Amino acid sequence: MSDRRSSDGPGLHLETPFLNEGLVVAGVDEVGKGSWAGPLVIGIAVLGASAASGNLPEGMRDSKALSERTRERVFDGIVEACAHWSTGWASARECDELGMSEAQRLACRRAFDALGIAADVAIVDGRWDFVSPVVEEVVMQVKADRECASVAAASVLAKVTRDRHMRELAEHHSHWAFASNKGYPCAQHRAGLHAWGPSVEHRTSWAFMENHMPWDGAPRRQRQGEQGSLF
Repeated sequence: MSDRRSSDGPGLHLETPFLNEGLVVAGVDEVGKGSWAGPLVIGIAVLGASAASGNLPEGMRDSKALSERTRERVFDGIVEACAHWSTGWASARECDELGMSEAQRLACRRAFDALGIAADVAIVDGRWDFVSPVVEEVVMQVKADRECASVAAASVLAKVTRDRHMRELAEHHSHWAFASNKGYPCAQHRAGLHAWGPSVEHRTSWAFMENHMPWDGAPRRQRQGEQGSLF
């Protein structure tokens, strides 16, 4: 099996011991945790036989290392390299109501429920395990999205899926520039919040909303389906 790493991109060194035992290995990554608006999305990728043998497609890298245009271009190839893949979502309202830790767990359960196969092992980017007990064996690895092919695939799949959703939201919530910022902090997003307050897609319980978005009066929410107007 290939073990492409560093400048050549992620490899299979984390998956290989488990694949050699005939186990189903799922790479797991999340996007949207640090955004001001939109859902939290968990991506899961189980590589197909060709990719698991080292024939990794173009663009199987940490999604943050790729431009939006490149992610869109390589998306279909990564989908084809997966035997199974899925995403699970927690809405902005669920992030508010549950808090981020439980929202991650919820989105993760939904993603595994949608995967179509039971995973024996999950390799997860980061230090915090939001996957157990959904999968029996969980391998936590800092920067796994840079080093592990299945996690890199999950990263791109989750990112592109969420970005497409945020571009769709921008058609109905025009004041916050979701098409360009995808719900993340930026000057244009901040200006929209100052002028219009939060939409129904904003996480209004987040501390930064009170600390950094000083609109007058109580937080205002846009009614579902209204075209950028009013609260």
